[in-house]
Amino acid sequence: MNSLTSAHEKISSGGRLNRDEILALYDENDLLYLAESARRVKEAKTGKKVFYTVNRHINLTNVCSANCPLCAFQCQSGDNRAFTLELDDIAKILSLVPCPLSLSEIHIVSSLHPAKDFAYYVDAVKLVKKILPHVGINAFTPVEVVNFAKISGKSVAEVLRDLIDAGVTSLAGGGAEILSDRVREIICPKKCSAAQWLEVMRTAHGLGLRTNASIMYGHVETVAERVEHLLKLRDLQDETGGFQAMMLFPFHPANTELGKRFNLRRVGSWEDLKMLALTRLTLDNFAHVKAFWVMLTLPIAQLALSFGADDLDGTLGEEKIIHAAGAAGSSITRGALTKLIAETGYTPVERDSFYREASSAC
Repeated sequence: MNSLTSAHEKISSGGRLNRDEILALYDENDLLYLAESARRVKEAKTGKKVFYTVNRHINLTNVCSANCPLCAFQCQSGDNRAFTLELDDIAKILSLVPCPLSLSEIHIVSSLHPAKDFAYYVDAVKLVKKILPHVGINAFTPVEVVNFAKISGKSVAEVLRDLIDAGVTSLAGGGAEILSDRVREIICPKKCSAAQWLEVMRTAHGLGLRTNASIMYGHVETVAERVEHLLKLRDLQDETGGFQAMMLFPFHPANTELGKRFNLRRVGSWEDLKMLALTRLTLDNFAHVKAFWVMLTLPIAQLALSFGADDLDGTLGEEKIIHAAGAAGSSITRGALTKLIAETGYTPVERDSFYREASSAC
């Protein structure tokens, strides 16, 4: 039996796809078949519900020592684009939130500032928790956690315990890019290795910290490397069960050194939807797959709800990292998100950081 035939049989029977079968489905390029199959998997897990959250992004600084070619956000100290939020700045940002009680989550990710110590990041979390004690704090990627361990002299486990004590309730899933050291050497050579990224997540799960996961595709990786990435996530989820949701990030090459060096263009909507459906079919042990609207655009994110996605993420509020690379839009209202979901025939469900149903106060 060839790989494509066995893939179709496994999808019909609920079996687990292997590497060759996933690649065969990718090459078959039958988008409608993938959509129907992924949609069945989604509805078996979460029915007609599609989730969203009322959240706010806080990017602490864009001054970074990593200088990754893939990144349009980072810059050096002294650059006229450089910013670093101090505690007073964070407090001011939060004071401008129209209805603080409506927020379910604060999302904090940043860059690897060459002069800020670990205490700066811990104090930022403590401040957010003091001002908004009711919110979940989804903060920092494994890349940042490895850097915190390096600059503090602590172990990864000690860093994570300190962050939990400060108020972090879940770990962000960014920085994974492609979990291949060949690729990472080209696109983010100063970031943590693939093994380190996975080990941070393993350690976080062991401490009871739930996390997200991600993939960034559409640059210098091969399709086989994308599949290997997904299988590494699936294996770790089998081991720990600590991942809550998977996010897909198409690479935005505008304003990046990597885009210029390789003359890259943003992949099209066909590729976005195919990757999303294949991810849902591959990650059979993940409950949730996000269509992150700011990366995909709102029209594609809405379509993604028929390709296995069950979450549109949230309202965001001034996300900066992705927009530096040319993504459009920085926030959306709750009403607009619910309308997008309802138009597809699904039921909008507001959630907190842990996919518990929430009801905003405003």
